[in-house]
Amino acid sequence: MSQSRRVTLVLLLNVVMIGGLVVAGLTAHSLALISEGADFFADSAALALGLLAIHLRDRHRHEHATTWVALINGVWLVVLSVWVTIAALVRLIHGSPEVHGRPVLIASAIAALLMFVAAAILGADAGSEDLHMRSILLDTLADGAAAAVVAIAGAVIAITGRWYWLDAAAACLVSVIVAVSAVRLLGDVLHALRLGEAYVPEDD
Repeated sequence: MSQSRRVTLVLLLNVVMIGGLVVAGLTAHSLALISEGADFFADSAALALGLLAIHLRDRHRHEHATTWVALINGVWLVVLSVWVTIAALVRLIHGSPEVHGRPVLIASAIAALLMFVAAAILGADAGSEDLHMRSILLDTLADGAAAAVVAIAGAVIAITGRWYWLDAAAACLVSVIVAVSAVRLLGDVLHALRLGEAYVPEDD
C-alpha cells in the first residue's frame, strides 16, 4: 500500500475520534479526554499537511517537503504538551471538578484501539521509510499508549467514585508522552536540516 493511502487511512481514523473525545471530555469534565481530542486534532492537521508534502515530493521532486512538515508537527506537539501540562497542574493544585469515569474509560479505550489499528496500517517498517513516516508512526503509537493510560484512569475513577485527580495526572502523562515524541522528532529534523539533505532514519 502506498504512503499516501496509508496516511489517508490514519488521517480518517484520527478525524473520527476528534469530536467524540472533545464531547465526551466536556460531558465528563475530563481534561485528559479534551487533551486527547486536541492531540488528535493536531495530528490530523499534520497528517493533512503530510499528504501535501508526499504529493510535492513524489510528483514535483521536492525532497525536503516531508522534513519541513515533520518540523511543523514537532513544534505544534511541543506547544500542545505545554498547554496540557499547565492546565493539568492548575487542576492538581486547586482541585479537580467531579470527573465521570465511565465515559473517560469508554472513549479512551476506543481511541487506543483505533490508534493501534492505525499503527498496524502504517506497518512496522514505516519508521525506516523516511522522517515523515517515522514521525507519523511515533505519534500514532504515543497516542495509543496515552489513550490506554487515560482509559485506566477512567476505570479507577468509575470504580471508586472519586480520585478525580487521576484525570489531571493522566493529562500530564499524555503531555509527557507527546513531548518525548516531539523532542525526538525535532532532534531528527534539526539533524536533517544541518545536513542539508533529506534524512532517512536508521531502523531502531
